[in-house]
Amino acid sequence: MNDVSCRIDGHVGRITLNRPDVLNALTHEMCLAIEAALDEWRDSVRLVIIEAAGNKAFCAGGDIASLYESAQRGDIAYGRKFWQDEYRLNAKLAEYPVPIVSFLQGFVMGGGVGLGCHTSHRIVCESTKIAMPECGIGLLPDVGGSLLLANAPGFLGRYLGLTGARMGPGDAIFAGFADTFVAYDQWDQLKSALVQTGDIAEIANFASTAPASAMANDLATIDRYFASDTLNKIAANLQDSDTEFAQRAVKGLKRGAPLALSCCMAVLKTLRGTHGLRDALALEFRFTARAVAQGDFPEGVRAAIIDKDNAPNWAHAAISDVTSSEVDAMLSDLGSEALNLETVL
Repeated sequence: MNDVSCRIDGHVGRITLNRPDVLNALTHEMCLAIEAALDEWRDSVRLVIIEAAGNKAFCAGGDIASLYESAQRGDIAYGRKFWQDEYRLNAKLAEYPVPIVSFLQGFVMGGGVGLGCHTSHRIVCESTKIAMPECGIGLLPDVGGSLLLANAPGFLGRYLGLTGARMGPGDAIFAGFADTFVAYDQWDQLKSALVQTGDIAEIANFASTAPASAMANDLATIDRYFASDTLNKIAANLQDSDTEFAQRAVKGLKRGAPLALSCCMAVLKTLRGTHGLRDALALEFRFTARAVAQGDFPEGVRAAIIDKDNAPNWAHAAISDVTSSEVDAMLSDLGSEALNLETVL
């Protein structure tokens, strides 16, 4: 089996990520293979299953090592092409004409969110841990994750996007990243039922009550800290508090690149409650298209993945050092180089 297996099984188009040793990190080639399968199956299957080998992760993110290597070669075009193709796949998954069921075990982060959290039916289990920690490598939450964050209850999305906090299965359902809890030991039976019948209603036969959401319980606290109009105010309010929640959030905030955090805040404010996925992807691409040449992305990957010293030398020492003009520059219109999704379906 290659890095991804795409085949028809009974009434179902079945996509299996098969890189468990690297937490099923999503490569450019995998994106293209998945898209090609979806295009081929549009009129020939009743539903699609997206799953992953191993029990540690559905997909812990995109293959950022390859993006770093291209950046080191001065190849800006590779990253733009990767993100263009990945974002087109994200939109295609959301707009697909038959149901898509994603099975989200273990880590689901970054590119994994784009692959598994825009589908029509999103299944979680006991081990599910969903997060958008991109600010920690100098990016902002992308792959359409910004839209999910912007539309989460209250200001939960700001908390998740700015701190990279992980959601358990109950949290993911509460936040709008997932739909249904099915115990992991029932997954094989559910998949077999879907393959045999092609009937999405089978999910209800296996669903059970999700674990309680700690984030739902903490929402009033989250809103109190993260409702402020500016990132500087949010950071100051958290730092002035001695509560356990605030101190944990401060640690998460400090892991992020100040420019990425500032742009994340701006994007979430722009998207809140009023925009669709294509709008979110286009806005995200304004940032990611500039992330290699103008942002902190290469340094973030170096510190986290390459040298693993976890000591990035960000372009700004603090959030307060980032100017509004710098944020505007990262998120300004790309003109003829803007993301084009007109031919998704």
